[in-house]
Amino acid sequence: MSTTDQSPQSAHSTAGTRVRVGHALASHRSLLGVTAALVGAIVGAAAVLFNLAIRAWTWVSTGFEEYTTHIGASHGLWGWAPWLFLLLSPAVAGLLYGPLIQRFAPSAKGHGIPEVMLAVRRKGGRIPGRVAVVKILASALTIGSGGSAGREGPIVQVGASLGSTIASWLHMPVSRVVLLASCGSAAGIAATFHAPLAGAVFALEVILVEFTAETFGFVVLSAVTSSIVARLLQGDEMVVRVADNLTFASMSDMWWVALLGLVAGLCGLGFSKLLYACEDAIDWLWAHTHLPEWARPGVLGLVLGGGLVAFPYMFGSGYPLEEQAIAGSYSIAFLLALMVGRAVFTSFTIGMGGSGGVFAPTLFIGAMAGAAFGDVISPLSGSPVGVFAVV
Repeated sequence: MSTTDQSPQSAHSTAGTRVRVGHALASHRSLLGVTAALVGAIVGAAAVLFNLAIRAWTWVSTGFEEYTTHIGASHGLWGWAPWLFLLLSPAVAGLLYGPLIQRFAPSAKGHGIPEVMLAVRRKGGRIPGRVAVVKILASALTIGSGGSAGREGPIVQVGASLGSTIASWLHMPVSRVVLLASCGSAAGIAATFHAPLAGAVFALEVILVEFTAETFGFVVLSAVTSSIVARLLQGDEMVVRVADNLTFASMSDMWWVALLGLVAGLCGLGFSKLLYACEDAIDWLWAHTHLPEWARPGVLGLVLGGGLVAFPYMFGSGYPLEEQAIAGSYSIAFLLALMVGRAVFTSFTIGMGGSGGVFAPTLFIGAMAGAAFGDVISPLSGSPVGVFAVV
């Protein structure tokens, strides 16, 4: 029998083996738990790779792994003036990831989490594996070139894509595809923040919505495994460093906390409205240019670059700025400028077709609002500004 005659039979046999293995894994709780842990381990490694990719492209763009700690410095590699690389970096990156997203994974554009929610609710949790690869590359290029976006949304989509791909490859039933996609989402959050419980609760409340004690166990197992793998590969690295001695001077300050909750909630609502309004406005304007969609991030990247030249503190995710705000290092006026700037720059970054999340910018906006609030009430409260920034 010729090789060409054998290959269809071989392919059929391989597919049959995957079906049998997938059925065994899906129906046996212990084996499914091992699969959930495997998903967590893979996503944990992917999260570390994603963080390294962001740092690498930031280094290429600016000559530093974190530019907001070197504001005003010339390019660390080539000595270019700040205005030059800040202006050009977002456009160059946009010309790289724009065609990549358009050709291979259009769903990799934007936040990431809404796309996962859509896949779970209407597509049986099926997310192509190529989405994970494109999302890592596009988001690393977006954030590393100065885009004001977060890494949390992308890693949720990456994790969901990896979990879904493994389940689909094994021909598991839809319920298990959704479960492993949710496990991947939880693992992404857990690896990013070293917070397994937070990742599990996020996946159960936002992705799954309806869950049982059984699914809770699988999601937690995946999240814990992911966090362990991330710690082993990159150490116990905190996203935002907070002093250990932050505490309220008096329990009476809880009244201020209640008021701060209202203020921060309104800030978050305003950011949400601005984000979607900006996306709609840029969609409308771009439609009238009659230029191809793949060119959008590159062309509008010049506008973003111009904004970074004027206000370079908006480069990337801005975690070091949050630490300084928590430490009480900024004036009220500058805190408010950072808060408004982050809302505007993030809305434009996402609206122009950049790939990145909105969770980190939301944390940033809340921290600036809290620090400014703490400064305003400082004559009436003995609690440090950092307490209100963290709240």
